[in-house]
Order: sequence, then structure tokens, then C-alpha cells
Amino acid sequence: MTINTPLASAITLALISGTYSGSTLAQQAQADVEKISVIGSRLSVRSATETSSPVDIIDEAQLAGTGALETAKALQMLVPSFNFPTSSITDGSDAVKPASLRGLSPDHTLVLVNGKRRHGTALVHLNGTMGRGSSNVDLNTIPVSAIKRIEVLRDGAAAQYGSDAIAGVINIVLKDQAGSGEIAASAGQTYEGDGEYYKASLNSSFRFADTGFVNFSVEQQHKNGTNRAGLDPREQYNPINGAPDPREASFNRLSHKVGDAAFKQESVFINAGYEHGTTEWYAFGGASHRESASGAFYRIAKDARNIPEIYPDGYLPEIAPESGDYSFTAGVKFDVADWRLDLSAGTGESSFKYYVNNSLNASFGPNSPTSAYAGELVNAEQNFNIDASKRYSFINDSELVVSAGLSRRHNSYQINAGEELSWRNYGYQNKAGGIQGFGGFTPESEVDESRHNTALYLELENALTDDFTWGAALRQEDYSDFGSDTSWKLSGRYQLTEQWAVRATANDAFRAPSVQQLYFSNLSTLFVADPQTGVLTPTESGTFNNISAVTRAIGQGDLQAESALSFSAGITFQGDDGFSFTLDAYRIELDDRVILTGSVGRADSAALAEILGDSGANSVRFFTNAVDTTTQGLEAVAAYQWDAGLWGEWKTSFSAQYNDTNIDAIRVPALLDGLETKLFDRVEQVRLTKANPNKGAVWSLTQDYKQLQTNLRLNYFGPYTIGYATGDKTYSGKTTVDITFHYELTDQLRFGFGANNLFDTYPDKQPTINSFNGIFIYPNTNAPFGFNGGSYYADLSYRF
Repeated sequence: MTINTPLASAITLALISGTYSGSTLAQQAQADVEKISVIGSRLSVRSATETSSPVDIIDEAQLAGTGALETAKALQMLVPSFNFPTSSITDGSDAVKPASLRGLSPDHTLVLVNGKRRHGTALVHLNGTMGRGSSNVDLNTIPVSAIKRIEVLRDGAAAQYGSDAIAGVINIVLKDQAGSGEIAASAGQTYEGDGEYYKASLNSSFRFADTGFVNFSVEQQHKNGTNRAGLDPREQYNPINGAPDPREASFNRLSHKVGDAAFKQESVFINAGYEHGTTEWYAFGGASHRESASGAFYRIAKDARNIPEIYPDGYLPEIAPESGDYSFTAGVKFDVADWRLDLSAGTGESSFKYYVNNSLNASFGPNSPTSAYAGELVNAEQNFNIDASKRYSFINDSELVVSAGLSRRHNSYQINAGEELSWRNYGYQNKAGGIQGFGGFTPESEVDESRHNTALYLELENALTDDFTWGAALRQEDYSDFGSDTSWKLSGRYQLTEQWAVRATANDAFRAPSVQQLYFSNLSTLFVADPQTGVLTPTESGTFNNISAVTRAIGQGDLQAESALSFSAGITFQGDDGFSFTLDAYRIELDDRVILTGSVGRADSAALAEILGDSGANSVRFFTNAVDTTTQGLEAVAAYQWDAGLWGEWKTSFSAQYNDTNIDAIRVPALLDGLETKLFDRVEQVRLTKANPNKGAVWSLTQDYKQLQTNLRLNYFGPYTIGYATGDKTYSGKTTVDITFHYELTDQLRFGFGANNLFDTYPDKQPTINSFNGIFIYPNTNAPFGFNGGSYYADLSYRF
């Protein structure tokens, strides 16, 4: 897919010269600041107020200043439109969490690294999290120590960058300085004394052949899990002669683990370049490996899924996935007959291996092993791009930048079966088969499929006058599976006065169904809640992919691309005194959204019961283009900086967002007419429209006083709603406060300490009926700022 295309909305990926104290401070500009070229564009801007679309730019100091261990968490603290909620007891989603922009699905945001498309994770979010049925790019595989800045374009951009860029684009720019580096370490824990972590990193660089550089980063992270579970009040053992088993009195009722997963991760990233005349060679890439551990549901001693000879007091299965990620891109830029060409090739792969420990296969009997390898998911992507741009003389003595390109992308997806113990039913006492906690992928679930697509694009941009700039883009995509798609974009900006300007965009975008959605398949145990009591009952459910005989018999044809028509309009203000302001409104009409349906059972449809036959599944769910939605929103950004003389330099910024999503239409295959409320029930409708906070804000204040820097930040996470079988629950908005202090001990050595969620704020508690006997105190499948309470940390860095 073409990704380094130099036109219209790429203007929004601007680098602003200077320092920033929050994503909004990227809007700062002084009258005497030299104009610079925008990434991917020949036009120049002085600040983000000169762009045609809203943009946030976050530098490395801001990311490090959050004290966040993970890149996605740091981004959430700085950009209100970006949501990265916490989940627990959600299988693989405990290890790779979903993230979203503008309240849309995680797969509606395109992620670039150095302007080149990045591959997505192999994992599909399945179990009750925001973004259920989607896959996203795992930003946490890219260590903070390797990042120079992050650019967040909050506007549709599929015509520039291709599929997925409906909510916006996140571009991660790697460090490229040479001859310097930094060693850093940090450690911290929660107020409760758990979640202990440490992080150590090295960033170093060197020059070669005068104009060449190599910059590399190595980072190691280690974090213990947290636990905010309530005590388990259930009867654990069968009564003895009608009286409670004496072991009930001594049983440790903190049996569940509800909190952040424990993990350790090692990452390495490299960025290199070399110039010879007008020719530029570049290469970048990285690799990471993560091991996680989180709990499933506790199996009490008398549970039919237990073997008392192995676990006389019951057991808590541990899901311990190992995920690997690597990527590499290389290219060259050169001139041919006044055209600037960029040729590049890149490859990336995400793998996700499931391991289950402290468990058993009950159908195996008393000799069952207690751990198993449950299978692997692999997503791979290769991109080949040719981009070209040239300036032409245009009317009014202006220049027209013409850009064109060709791209080819190949996607593949694999499911590899787990070992036999993880999925087989051996028949002992008619007990459940498969490893408890996460049943392994069966040989029938194995897939090894691929697709490819080719894209052509043409883009134009022009500063027609000193006050008016415009851009236009057209892209044609052809996919080997669902066919072709055409997208377009128009953008413009008009300077009303020296300080005020208006801007607007309109674009027709698309998102191709991912290979994960096309080919994911599994037979697993789901816990279905009784609508009256909330009691969870296990049932075998099959997730059948788009090429299976079951989905074909149901009448689910090939998945089609999602299409979006979006509009944005805004005003900007750039003062002479360091103050800037932007306000943007947007509307996104999104049709044929791909969802993972709810489970429909044999008892719901005689035709479905016949189709399922002897598949082993009692119910079925599948991916389908079922929903049309409309999302509207407002985003405001303000920033100011001033010199207070003896009191040092001050910077402040405020950004806020509001969004609202409504469902316009729901469609299901004709064979299942009448089952709409089962296939896409109220719970899923609420998850799609209200799971993301509909309001958010960030206010930050930074003071630089001699060797001391102080950062204060307030994050407001607005109300959000979770749908339960027993009804909906809206959780109130909360504000968290973060503060950090850093002191320059020498020109090279810096020490800091701080607290995140200083006042130990927690989400509202779940309704008792939805708390699984009081064990799930907080909303464990969707908590925007988590449910760990406050934490503190210290860090030390040495620059060389």
C-alpha cells in the first residue's frame, strides 16, 4: 500500500520546530520561526494551525514525561481522541489491548512508521472488549526509547494512505540523530504495592561516511501483575452430610486475578540513512518479544471441569501467551528528469502463541498434564511502493505539486493448531474437553491463506495565493478477494486575517476486511450470562471464518469493504504572543461495518441446527458486513507559552473532544432473519456506540525553572456505557491527576520522580448483579484509565 505519498492530508503530519509540553503545544509558532517542509509534502508550514486537517504532534520528551511504561498508554495521556482501555480476563486481549481514535473501531486507524505502513497484530479481540471482532496495530511493540515523535492526524486519509485510514493516521517517527545517545532506567509500583515494574533502555547512534547515520535502541520492560478482585463467596466444596466442608473456613477466597497482566518484553529498533548528492538511502526496522501471564475464571473444587485428584481446592488457569513482532523497510529516494522518486520495500510479521498453565484437560482424567501449548496465530505483510512527485508552474505564479504512485501489498494469515491435549475430548466421565482457560485451536481450525492488492494514486496540492491552499487526491485499489475500491479526498484552507483561518476537508474512504476477519476460526468455550440472574453458563461456540462451509450455508457471502464518507470543518487562531487555538467539527458516515456476530444456537433456528450438524459447536458466530453508523464530534485545542522572568518559562495546553456514534441500519443474512437481536444484540450495540468515553480532555502545565522542570497534567475521561445481559450501566466521568519533577544534576545526568493518578481515582463499581458474585468489582472489560488506582515511579537518565 502506498504510504509515503506527498499530498493534501499529509500536510497534517507536520513537524513543528521547538519544544512542546503536551500534544497541543505542537500548534505553537513564533513569527520569526523559519518555515519547514512537511513530512511527505513539498508545501511548507510554520505550525499545525497552518494545516488543512487537525493534528497532534508529541515529541520524545512528552512521551517520556508521562511516566507510562507502554507507548499506547503514553499516547492516551496526551491525546484525548485516543482511547486505550484496560481489560482483564479477556484471553489474549489481556496481553494486546485494543486502542481506538475518535470513538471508532481499532482497525479504523492506520499506523505508519517513518511514513511507511505498519502491519497489524495477529490477535483478534473476541471476549467483550471495546473493538470486539477487530485487530489493531500493537503500538507497544515500538519502545518509547526509539521514538523521536508521534504525529496523530485526526482526519480520514484513505485516498492518501490506503485502507484503514478512516478515523485517522498515527505516524511514528524514529530517532535519527547521530553521535549522541541516552541510557535510562525507571521503576515504580501502585499505591497498593503491586504492579511493580522496571524499564531499562539504551539509545545510541553513530555516523559513517560523513553523511550516513545509524541510530538504534534497545529496551527491556518487566511488570508484575495487579489484582483488584473481590473475595469469592461461592461454596467451593460439596457439602458433607448436609454440612459445609470444613475446608470452606480456611479457603483463600482471593481466588481470581482481576487486573493488569504481568509481562516482560525485550525490543530492539534501528533507523539508518545515507545521502550521496541528491540520492537518499534509508532503512529501519525492529523486533520485539513479549511474554505475558493473566488469569482466567477460577474453577472451584466441586466444578465439573475440575479433577479433585489434581486440584483438590480448585485452580486458576493461567493464560501465558508469547508474542513476537518484527519489521524491516528499506528504500531509496532519487531524482529523474525533475521527478523525485521514492522506491521502498518492507516486510512485517506478528505472531501470537497461546500457552496455558496451572490447568488441565478434564476429559483426560486424573493423569491429565497441567499445561499445554494451545496454538499460534500469525499475521504477515509485505509492501512494495513507487512514489513520485514533481512541481509544475501553475496559475497566479504558483506551483502545483503533482504526486503519483503505485503500490503492491501481500497479506497472509495462519492459524496453527495446538497440541492434542489443548483441544481434544478424551471422554473421561463425560467432562469438558480441551485445556481449561483457553481451549486450543483444533486441526480443523488451521488456515494458511493470503491475498494481495494493487493501488494507483494521483494527488495534487497547490498554494494558489498567500491565503488559499488546496489539495486533491484520488486512489484506486484492486484486491484479489473482494474486488476494487475508489477513494478520494478534497481539502482546503483560507487565511481570513493574519491570525484567523478556516479549513475543511471532504473524503470518501474505505477499509478492506482484514485477513484476520476473513480467516479467523476457532471452537471455544464461552460463558453466557443468564438475562435474569447474570449467572454464567459455559457453552461450546464456533467462530466460523468467511470461507467455511457453515458460513456459506448460512448465506454469508464474501466480506466487502467498509466505506466512509466524512467531512470536517474548523477554525484556527495563531497569535503573536505564543497563544494558538483550533476548533474542528467532523462527521463520519460509515457503511457496511464488519462485526463479529453474537452466538446463535441450535435451538434458535432449525435450519442452523442442520447446518451445524456434527461440527461440535452448539452455537455459531461469524464476521459479516452488518451495520451502518454515523459518528459526529468536536475537537478543540489551545496552547500558550510565556517567559515569567525569575519564575522561569511556562507552557500550558488544553485539548478536548466530544463524539457521538449512532446506528443507522442493521442487516443479517436472509436465512437468519428474525434473529437480529441475537446476532447483534443490545449488548453489542452499546459496545459499538457507547463503550468509548464520549468526552475527554487533557490540561497540562510545565514550568522550567533553572535545573528543575515540573509537569502537571489533568486527564478527564468522560462517561461511557457497558451493556450487560441484565441492562446497561453508564459509568461516570473521572479526572486523574499526574505530576512529575525532573532535576538536571549535571548537563548529562537527570533524575526524576512522579505519580500517575495522584489522588488514587478508581472507576465506578460494577452493579452487584454483574459483578460475578462480587469478584469483578470494577468494569473489567473496558476501563478507560484502568482500575489499579494511583502509582508512583522514579527515573534516571544519562545523555552522552
